[in-house]
Amino acid sequence: MDKINNIRNFCIIAHIDHGKSTLADRFLELTGTIEKRKMTEQVLDRMELERERGITIKMKPVRMIYGDYVLNLIDTPGHIDFSYEVSRALRAVEGAILLVDATQGVQAQTLTTLEMAREAGLAIIPVVTKIDSPLAKIAETKTEMAKILDCQPAVILEVSGKTGKGVEQLLKAIIKKVPPPYSGQNRDFRGLIFDFKYSNHTGITIYLRAFDGMISKKDKLAFAVGQRKFTPIDIGVFKPMETSTETLGAGEIGYITTGIKEPGIALVGDTVVSADKNLRPLEGYLAPKPVVWASLYPESQDDWNNLRQALERLRLSDSSFTHEEESSGVLGRGFRCGFLGMLHLEIVAERLRREFNLSLIVTSPSITYEVLNKKNKKLTVYSPNQFPADGEIQKIFEPWAKLKIITPADYLGEIIQLVHRHEAIINQTETFSGNRNSLELKMPLRELMRDFFDEIKSVTSGFASLSYKIIEPQETDVAKLEILVAEESVPAFARIVSRARLQEEAEAAVEKLYKILPRQLFTAKIQAKALGRIIASRTLKALRKDVTGYLYGGDITRKRKLWEQQKEGKKRLKEQGRVNIPPAVFLKMIKKE
Repeated sequence: MDKINNIRNFCIIAHIDHGKSTLADRFLELTGTIEKRKMTEQVLDRMELERERGITIKMKPVRMIYGDYVLNLIDTPGHIDFSYEVSRALRAVEGAILLVDATQGVQAQTLTTLEMAREAGLAIIPVVTKIDSPLAKIAETKTEMAKILDCQPAVILEVSGKTGKGVEQLLKAIIKKVPPPYSGQNRDFRGLIFDFKYSNHTGITIYLRAFDGMISKKDKLAFAVGQRKFTPIDIGVFKPMETSTETLGAGEIGYITTGIKEPGIALVGDTVVSADKNLRPLEGYLAPKPVVWASLYPESQDDWNNLRQALERLRLSDSSFTHEEESSGVLGRGFRCGFLGMLHLEIVAERLRREFNLSLIVTSPSITYEVLNKKNKKLTVYSPNQFPADGEIQKIFEPWAKLKIITPADYLGEIIQLVHRHEAIINQTETFSGNRNSLELKMPLRELMRDFFDEIKSVTSGFASLSYKIIEPQETDVAKLEILVAEESVPAFARIVSRARLQEEAEAAVEKLYKILPRQLFTAKIQAKALGRIIASRTLKALRKDVTGYLYGGDITRKRKLWEQQKEGKKRLKEQGRVNIPPAVFLKMIKKE
């Protein structure tokens, strides 16, 4: 019992780029978890993409010893797309450091993560960081934090993750304010899985928070939901690398190497229990719902099997995306995948390219629609290609999002114009603090995914922040826009568009494809089709070859004969030939200008 009283489990939550990983580095250095000579920046961000982008994508647990206390820290991502990672981390701890950058103040995602921590019933320690910066507005930031936390500015701690100032006082505050883990009298082991990874040699390694009992490597365990028994190959804790221990007990955060190599057995939110005991599983997590859908196709169909294996492997380290097989006449076989947001889609596609050396075609992202047809049957549509014909549709419903935007007052006019262009409804505008305003609005999810993040950063020079959550679907007026090349529909270019912007989007898509598609040996039409008719068209002229170049003089009829033969050949090609669209064209069509 003394041992459990000296454990403190906590995480760091904050808006993206507010210094979570830098503060974690100082904790590791101060507690001697990593020797000073081995310290690197963002030591917990071990993924190559995390280091390149300077963001945390996966939460990372680490165990530190400070005096008589064991401190288990989970470093969490800050981007809104990865809030599911944050929600899982919050279930494994008793306290949270709410970190706010003194140069930027409270941001939209600060409020979202704070709400999640409050719902989880965590002890919250408010901290202002980057106090060493010449741009720091410490007093103003503390006033903002005091307002949202309903506390006195004096209780908010000040630290610098860069210089280490105030970090030791923060560690003491964690010991004082975060309660020790609660453990009932249950001697049988129960641990909640919050993440896992896969290795070819040792199979699945689960990351878990132990709530009851204690285990050693000899104990037989089972997945409460997965109904699979196993004996651990290894158990241990994170220092920050996986370090074997003899036991793992209540209150601790650690790992168990299972040796299981089949997918679908270990699930995030499942409970690991002592085998042969009829133990009730702990309350798990809600399965994440994909927000954005896109199809992934290999450039060469020879790589289809490699892509399938890569997706299965990647799903073992990122359980928040889904995939199912699909096929297309033009692109061949591929997979329809669901993601938590546009950044999540980008990260998964990039990991497939880097870690598995795959060349991919990624279709235009879309969202889920509920379509009520004329027979009063409700259909769930994940892809523009599944959309029924316009004459069969009675009503269409699409998900909406509730947004919170915090911006300097100077940019309010541009933001209001922008949100109206994206079909948003503004619910509330208020002064947040000083020169900053807070906007609450509702917007179709389709519009949120249509470059809204980039546009809001552009019109506010990067000073605005936003967070969102999905709300109930609403009726909408949209239509399917198809792109035809040589009278054949190309599924990768299909998209769902608001009827108000149908003509504009059709003309832009046709014009863009006309400019980037290589000319063929025959004349090919590029057309946009919607509502059962062609609404935009361009003709790509055929490549011309001078078939009479080798003739010198002579009767003109010889030349005419060759020209007629060439004309007939092009006519046959147009009837029988197919336009080969290079992968680079797909990428250029999907990428923004």
